[in-house]
Amino acid sequence: MSERPWSSTAPPGEFRPYISAEESIKEFTLRAVILGALFGLLFGAVTVYVGLRAGLTVSASIPISVLSISILRAFGRSTILENNIVQTTGSAGESLAAGVMFTIPALIFLGFGSEFTFWRIFPLALLGGWLGVLFMVPLRRQLIVKEHGNLAFPKAPPAPMFSSQVNAAARLQAACSGGSVSAAFTPFS
Repeated sequence: MSERPWSSTAPPGEFRPYISAEESIKEFTLRAVILGALFGLLFGAVTVYVGLRAGLTVSASIPISVLSISILRAFGRSTILENNIVQTTGSAGESLAAGVMFTIPALIFLGFGSEFTFWRIFPLALLGGWLGVLFMVPLRRQLIVKEHGNLAFPKAPPAPMFSSQVNAAARLQAACSGGSVSAAFTPFS
């Protein structure tokens, strides 16, 4: 194993994961899934309310990651992978709510308004979530594994969407290694 410090921007040949493949630490736990689902519901409701009221939404990745670290630490030791499950689950729920929130009013304006009930919206949202996962699974290796080092993360994110995820990951890494959560915030520099 290399003695060089860990870096997320190391060239592909020199990159080593933050958690090695040989380590076996808690990741997919019941408390992580439940907490992530609760955050997804909470931030999803906030997203829909603010989105319909103000016409815009904000990403919940950073608030969910900070709350995840705080709450899981209060209930005992947690790992970066467990916090990642909470943050990813919560953000996915919030993003799905935003997708429904922006789609339903458009369909109402097109004249489909009287046909929308819970039993029609829920399966459509579920189908949208499944399609997102099914399209991402085959693209994961190409977009995440093979493209490592080709994007200018985290120094120059290609889109504002990525900055919240980069900062959430930096906060998780700092908090789980004993550092300060607020010091992990790295704006575009």
